Amino acid sequence: MKNIKYLLCSTFLIATTLLSCEDFLEEEILDEVSVDFIYNSPEGLEVGVNALYNRMRLYNSPGGDNDNLRSNVFFLAATDLGLHRTWFTPYGATEHTPARFPADKWNNAYRIIDRASAVITSARTVSMNEDDKNKLVAQAKIIRGELYLDLIRMYGNIILDTVPTTPENINDPVVYEAASQDAIFGVINQDLDFAIEHLEWQDQIGRYRQGVARHLRGKSAMWTGDWQEAADQFDAIIDNGTHSLVDINQVYGADVNHQEALFVYQKDQLLGEGDALAGGGGSWLGSVFNQRIYEKQSGSDPVAGAEVINDLDYGGQSLGWFFPNSYLESLYDTATDLRYTTYYWPKDYTSYTVNNPDHPNFGQPITEPEDNYRRFHWSLKKYADFESKLPNGNESFKDYLYYRFAETLLLGSEAHANLGENSIALEYLNKVRRRGYGLDPNTASIGVDFPAWNLEDYLEESARELAFENNRWFLLKRLGLLQERVSLYYRNGDNSTAEANDAINSATPFQPHFVNCPIPQSQIDIIGENASQFNIGY
Repeated sequence: MKNIKYLLCSTFLIATTLLSCEDFLEEEILDEVSVDFIYNSPEGLEVGVNALYNRMRLYNSPGGDNDNLRSNVFFLAATDLGLHRTWFTPYGATEHTPARFPADKWNNAYRIIDRASAVITSARTVSMNEDDKNKLVAQAKIIRGELYLDLIRMYGNIILDTVPTTPENINDPVVYEAASQDAIFGVINQDLDFAIEHLEWQDQIGRYRQGVARHLRGKSAMWTGDWQEAADQFDAIIDNGTHSLVDINQVYGADVNHQEALFVYQKDQLLGEGDALAGGGGSWLGSVFNQRIYEKQSGSDPVAGAEVINDLDYGGQSLGWFFPNSYLESLYDTATDLRYTTYYWPKDYTSYTVNNPDHPNFGQPITEPEDNYRRFHWSLKKYADFESKLPNGNESFKDYLYYRFAETLLLGSEAHANLGENSIALEYLNKVRRRGYGLDPNTASIGVDFPAWNLEDYLEESARELAFENNRWFLLKRLGLLQERVSLYYRNGDNSTAEANDAINSATPFQPHFVNCPIPQSQIDIIGENASQFNIGY
């Protein structure tokens, strides 16, 4: 009997990404890709694992403008480093509710968990080479462990279910109840430990490898206060040598599949454009965080037109929905920290030149933009795409760097600091800092290095390096600082003024229960009598 079943009715995931174009033209092939094939043959397990990766890309790197995108942007931007302009309002009184908050992280996570469990369970009866089987199971387990770690960090109280939905149990009685923290982390750690044992340090691009497994295992340990386990896992990655810091210009350069990358979501428009296809959907992240300088009106020539025209050199078509805020800017040494000029578009308007070849001032600095921060604002460049993005479109097919070695070093620094091993903590922290200043990460630098380790320096250095990546919200929550820091620094603005102000921000104050995201109302309705275990405070 399936005691706790995923709340949404699941359908079996078929990995179309492995089928050739010729296969699609043969109608009968759809009948051949059956549940029995996927879960009862070596080839089928491979298909099932590839399907999991495809769904994970949708989960973390969706294409287009939709609630999947909103649910991801929230964790990137709704921190002490972010400034909201429009689109949807994080922490808004009418938006940050079970009925309105994007439901996709919860819904998609449980769909993928269900299918990962199906691969794990079915593999037990599949006859194949044991090492090959373990590698496939390890990939399913790391995905399941990662998703449960995501869920417990996002929502607090969650449902634990490792029994896959099948035709035989889909109508079994269901008990919805919040699992204990010990039980959840027990599954997470067992899954990740298995993955560490059976995954290689090197594997094909787009597959999880041992570095990711250890990185996630270290993160899990930090959430339970097991600092020794966390330090051991991060040390293993750092000492192995597979991953290392790259030049600051390479981190978010044209090719993000470099040594610093622990995992990168792969996109390729030529392989089929869409979240359900091999190439993936076109990401809007670069547009979400970029100003719309091509809308600038000042300096328009009555004959030649605007000074600035839409061009990829300035990010192309953009949306300007979220920006870095003034607190984040204050953390940088703007004259010498290369991250300020590498991870962000210039704040000084004189750094931009007139790019309209018909304008009489072509090649000269632009005139001062209007007081409208949709058009001109210090904005994020990390997700800019100068290769695959079209100037007049929001879609980017640039690969998405998701886990990277700089975060491993920073988390390792925190873990060792909690063990009282300040020399190691300081060395890891300063490696990241030196690289930010264009220095050799492994060589001490007086005047750049922190002389001692403390939490505030650590939080600020983490902000400088990892701003608008998928970590800040979770870091602040784990440290018990989310409400304090968001209340102090997060800014919620409007469509026109140059900077959001405290009066606007106070209209949507951070509530204590916001440290846990709201579970979708549709799921709470299904839970029924045990609903009081979830969405506490909402």
